[in-house]
Amino acid sequence: MHNSDIAKIFNDIALYLEIEKIPFKPRAYEKAAQTIDDLQEELQDIYTQGKRAALESIPGIGKGLAEKIEELLKTGQLIYYEELQKKMPVNIHELATIEGLGPQHIKILYEKLGVKNLRDLEKAIAAKKISRLPGFGEQSEKNLKQGIEFVKKSHGRFLLGYAMATISSIEQRLKNLAHVQRLTIAGSVRRKKETIGDVDIIAVAKKPKTIMDSFVHMPEVIHVYAHGETKSMIKLKNGLDVDLRVIPEKSYGAALNYFTGSKAHNIALREKAMKKELKLNEYGLFRGKKYIAGRTEEELYTALGMQYIEPEMRENWGEIELALQNKLPKLVPYNALRGDLQVQTDWTDGTASIEAMAKAAVKQGLEYIAITDHTKRLTMTRGLDEKRIQKQWKEIDRVNKRLKGATTVLKGTECDILKDGSLDLPDAILRQLDVVGISVHSHFHLPKSTQTKRIIQAMTHPSVHILFHPTGRLLHRREAYEVDMEAIINAAKKYHVILEINASPERLDLKDEYIRKAMEANIMFSIDSDAHSPTHFTNLAYGIAQARRGWATQKNIINCLSLTELLLELKKKQ
Repeated sequence: MHNSDIAKIFNDIALYLEIEKIPFKPRAYEKAAQTIDDLQEELQDIYTQGKRAALESIPGIGKGLAEKIEELLKTGQLIYYEELQKKMPVNIHELATIEGLGPQHIKILYEKLGVKNLRDLEKAIAAKKISRLPGFGEQSEKNLKQGIEFVKKSHGRFLLGYAMATISSIEQRLKNLAHVQRLTIAGSVRRKKETIGDVDIIAVAKKPKTIMDSFVHMPEVIHVYAHGETKSMIKLKNGLDVDLRVIPEKSYGAALNYFTGSKAHNIALREKAMKKELKLNEYGLFRGKKYIAGRTEEELYTALGMQYIEPEMRENWGEIELALQNKLPKLVPYNALRGDLQVQTDWTDGTASIEAMAKAAVKQGLEYIAITDHTKRLTMTRGLDEKRIQKQWKEIDRVNKRLKGATTVLKGTECDILKDGSLDLPDAILRQLDVVGISVHSHFHLPKSTQTKRIIQAMTHPSVHILFHPTGRLLHRREAYEVDMEAIINAAKKYHVILEINASPERLDLKDEYIRKAMEANIMFSIDSDAHSPTHFTNLAYGIAQARRGWATQKNIINCLSLTELLLELKKKQ
């Protein structure tokens, strides 16, 4: 049983306990699930080495939870979980993926209509039964229908950030094979799309059969679609399809370019080649039958008379025209970030202390982080009120003293935007903070004009620095709320508000197209991990990838600045 399996069971238990309105326990299981999901080492290995005592040494895993993990590892089952399922025989995990369907609503739907799963829910909606229930109504029924459609639309695609650990493991294993000379992950993974449908791998190998045999016999493989001399196709246990092609070295660059895509970029490239009386395909660039280029992508683009185009830009959004003029933007490098301006701790819904998060930031090479726990309106996260946030400042001062400059912890907030556009903390508190981030966590279904006005009203506040996750989307879980992004971008420029590029794999908010629009307006961004655990700082790479997809440059990313430069920029707002 893998960590992800145990984390899912604990998340389900939390939902069952919320249905029963049991206090405190649901949050303990949620936190434990997050901790387990974030572990770099498998629980099975930890248990093998140190038994139950080793499990109890994991932060947030006490004696009771350790016993349950032990039972799962030993038997593959958990009696406590099965008892909860018998009391409420619903597919809690499936139903909870629908936006707006909380534990108490799931209980009502089961007790009143016998809804146990998504299929039952769809039937109830089709029969117009839900709108008749107390606490639901026609709008709720409409929202649930939209939620189901959104989940169905996302089916078969994987979040890049959640799939990369498996993909990287396979990549490294294949690269280590004796006869492999070159190997690269291509496709949408290489272009760093937010979600991916499958994985393409391109390789050069002295003995193709050796790599093919190793590929189809990997422990992650559940099904082999094809097993050939130079091409094989498999399905992994997590549902991901992976294709491997071994090609001649002289065609490596051309094949890599072709299988990286996008399709629209490839078509446009071929058209440019045709205008030069050349032919471009996955084998190379040719004039008639004469081979011109194709060993590397760089020589391919050079032969076509253009700059090398980074994979993240290859969407046929004008990059080819700019490359022909030698005018491509210099994208923000992957090692450019010096700090992280959105970090949560166990003061609210994070899993670790301020000091633990700071020490993890040091390991990540960050010069500074801002602690931005939620505010009081978010009662489910134990959001901070005025008294608690001032207590937190004292703890931050103590941590900074102990760190002795290894990194600097800034005092911040993720302040809730209320329905009328006002903020969830008083001005006297906001003025004293180093970093004031604001965000929407409620009233997602307001009309577009009302939602836009609400957010802009909050942006006008003189203490506000950053608009966190500006559209509120959760990939595979929730659509972005309706908002006029052009108006938000204009307001960001007018009121000197930074727009966040949230690096959490399930957010990656802003979308690439909005980043490009904001770049045209010369808006500043922050790329933040939205870390809720010490391991989440590694997500910053996905935020940088998203920024690069939006053609963002280093000079437009505020947390590429040193601490001194950052604080000077933030003070300009006030």
